[in-house]
Amino acid sequence: MNQNIINYYENYKEEDRLTTNNARKIEFLTTIHFFEKHFHGKLKILDCAAGTGTYAFYLADKGHQLTATDVTPRHIAYMDEMLKTKPYQVETKVLDAVDMSCFPDESFDVVLNMGPLYHLIDGELRKKCFEESLRVLKRGGYLAAAYIPRLYINQMIVMSDHKYLDGKLLKQIKDTGILKQDDPKCFWTDTYYSSYDEMKHLYQEYNLKITEHFAQDGMAPLFEKVVDKWKEEQLETWLEYHLSVCSEKAVIDMSNHALIMGQKR
Repeated sequence: MNQNIINYYENYKEEDRLTTNNARKIEFLTTIHFFEKHFHGKLKILDCAAGTGTYAFYLADKGHQLTATDVTPRHIAYMDEMLKTKPYQVETKVLDAVDMSCFPDESFDVVLNMGPLYHLIDGELRKKCFEESLRVLKRGGYLAAAYIPRLYINQMIVMSDHKYLDGKLLKQIKDTGILKQDDPKCFWTDTYYSSYDEMKHLYQEYNLKITEHFAQDGMAPLFEKVVDKWKEEQLETWLEYHLSVCSEKAVIDMSNHALIMGQKR
């Protein structure tokens, strides 16, 4: 993984990302809704880009056996500290998801690839990362891969700062999906933005049976100031509506975060 990305996350509080406001909670609540729909029994799960463990801890709390890896050392240190308060064990490891050779073939019932694909700007590395996730997954197991749709991102950056209303930048992201750390108007770090069709074709190319494809948060982050003023009842009303439409292609392509799940044949 590019050192630029590691440096970014070493200085970013990933542990707050899914819990600090209503707009971000929608992503988490939507995702676990679909996890609970499919993940039954006591499963052996690899979270190969666990961040600071939001999903890993949730699933471990449900009784699953978790292995949580991440390329950022600070994230692993954070999880190790949190594990001191937990009644169970989670194997943690600093690991680049492009090379998971430390795990044997077909080791896990579920593999969560919740970040690497949208931080790999090199197509061959994305392919290798995806193939590694499949290699360590058992037949019949689920691969869940997150991505950031490129149709959403241009609107987000323009709304956040008018200096990004730049024709060259907008066209670059629309046409290639690639943002590089050294781009003159880089607003994040090395990133690859995908699409509904691209991710669907990727799963089909590798003969995965697609079981879910959904917008994790929809467009809520675009109007987060309104969402964050909602009371709990209002948030629940919106979440119920969101769950009813989040598998629509149009909603997915305009979402901040999207996730596709499939079973290995």
